[in-house]
Amino acid sequence: MKPLRIVVLGGTGFVGSHLVPRLHADGHSIRVLSRNRDRKRELGVLPRVRVDNCDVHDRAALARKLEGADAAINLVGILNERGSDGSGFQQAHVALTESLIAACKTAGAPRLLQMSALRAGEGSSHYLRTRAEAEARVRNSGLAWTIFRPSVIFGRGDGLFTRFAALLAMAPILPLARPSARFAPVHVGDVSEAFARALVHPHSIGHTYELFGPRTIELKPLVQWTAQLMGLKRAVIGLPDALGYLQACVGEWLPGKPISRDNFRSLLIDSVGTRDGLGELGIVATPMELIVPALLTKAPR
Repeated sequence: MKPLRIVVLGGTGFVGSHLVPRLHADGHSIRVLSRNRDRKRELGVLPRVRVDNCDVHDRAALARKLEGADAAINLVGILNERGSDGSGFQQAHVALTESLIAACKTAGAPRLLQMSALRAGEGSSHYLRTRAEAEARVRNSGLAWTIFRPSVIFGRGDGLFTRFAALLAMAPILPLARPSARFAPVHVGDVSEAFARALVHPHSIGHTYELFGPRTIELKPLVQWTAQLMGLKRAVIGLPDALGYLQACVGEWLPGKPISRDNFRSLLIDSVGTRDGLGELGIVATPMELIVPALLTKAPR
């Protein structure tokens, strides 16, 4: 396998902090573009990883960083925006993807791997709508593209079990919007492996891979299991949709925006897949039961 020169956008985030070391292990050279290169200084310890400050919305600056690259990986994504009109999602998902495509063409970088989301384009949330719009830009780009559609991703430092663990540690009662929403959580290591394998296999070009785990679970049992693993007795109360939507309206104004109206609309669509993209790439999905108990041993109590 020939080592590649790869530029990663969003490489200092949750998935990126796992993917970059995985790519480095294959011998690739990686340039991570970040607004704050000090955020993940440990990535720069790897000998073939360089973390550069860059305004990724600046097409000219982006093209300069892509010069000589064999591939670009776009991991940028947001779950919430400032305000609620969808403009933040449009900027982070669609406009950035357009800028990256243009920069790849200017710099002559032929390959693009794009992070998306399971069920993109379905329902009424700005998040899923803009994920699908970004996918459309990628498919029509003329580049050698591959798209990944994961369900909710779990692992050390995730926004799923780690987030609920923090909430459960603070409150004896946790009211929960959309308690029957269904997920097939996928391990961040499996997602990283999918990117790594697709990157070096030409057969992945022009394909979209759904990435999901072997178990489908509703939100309320997932949160109850989290509390059980932490050794906490907590009342997890599922809210009817009217109250859940009200909770989302209030949550938009709370520090950290724990839930928003757009999150609520996303939860109306079950994050489950129909085509085993991990299996197509020769990856056996990791069960939550093998990973999550160890994740929560150091969770806050």
